[in-house]
Amino acid sequence: MIVARTLAEWHKCRAQWPDDIGFVPTMGGLHEGHMRLVQAARPHERVVASIYVNPLQFGPHEDFAAYPRTREADCARLADAGVDAVFVPAEDAIYPHGRERHTQVRVPGLSEDLCGRYRPGHFEGVTTVVARLLGIIRPRVCYMGKKDYQQWRIVTRMVMDLALPVTVTGIDTVRASDGLALSTRNTYLTPDERARAPGLYATLRQAAGHVEGGMAPAAAEALAVSHLEALGFIPDYVAVRRASDLAPPSPTDSELVVLAAARLGRTRLIDNHEFRR
Repeated sequence: MIVARTLAEWHKCRAQWPDDIGFVPTMGGLHEGHMRLVQAARPHERVVASIYVNPLQFGPHEDFAAYPRTREADCARLADAGVDAVFVPAEDAIYPHGRERHTQVRVPGLSEDLCGRYRPGHFEGVTTVVARLLGIIRPRVCYMGKKDYQQWRIVTRMVMDLALPVTVTGIDTVRASDGLALSTRNTYLTPDERARAPGLYATLRQAAGHVEGGMAPAAAEALAVSHLEALGFIPDYVAVRRASDLAPPSPTDSELVVLAAARLGRTRLIDNHEFRR
């Protein structure tokens, strides 16, 4: 596996490769969910991953400094999975003019809703770095996990609006046997919190069942919030939305998703559940 640490190293590699590249962007701290993305990319002639903890998507009081950085172990795992190259840039390769002066990419509206209300500037950081990485890697398909459902929809919208020559493919969430969505930040959970954490997904499935049974989305959301609070979570939101664009659903919409963000101790968990009614 090629490990490219600079733009020059990557461009030398890219110049020798065909255009059929499947790309998996990550911030490291790899788990089985990331490896499922790699597996989905395997049919391409080349599979490329990136590892970059992007400062632009962290707020001033968030966990940028504490975010797990396990680059050597991550590279070994990617190599074992048959990845052809991994791009592990320093900040000046991503933001050559400095992060404060770099061109910003923003998807209005969708970036300010749901998690965007609680993490202002987060999705602008995501779309800015993903746009930069897509320009550098120039893949045919970019693979993203649906656990970060809003992020997936925002990046898909960005690619469409900017007419970028890449397809963004969402891959279903990988879960532990008890239903907890795999996440790098799960390592922050204490044993007691880890035991309670699957209650988030169970609550979302219950909320979906209520809506499928005819309950109004707002009522199902309120009931879910109360249930999460009883389990010891501090919810930011529970929201039933139209799956295609995360707009509030009309009575005739059938493809829906229920999304939530909730804190358990110092860990902010997000999850979602797609369903039909």
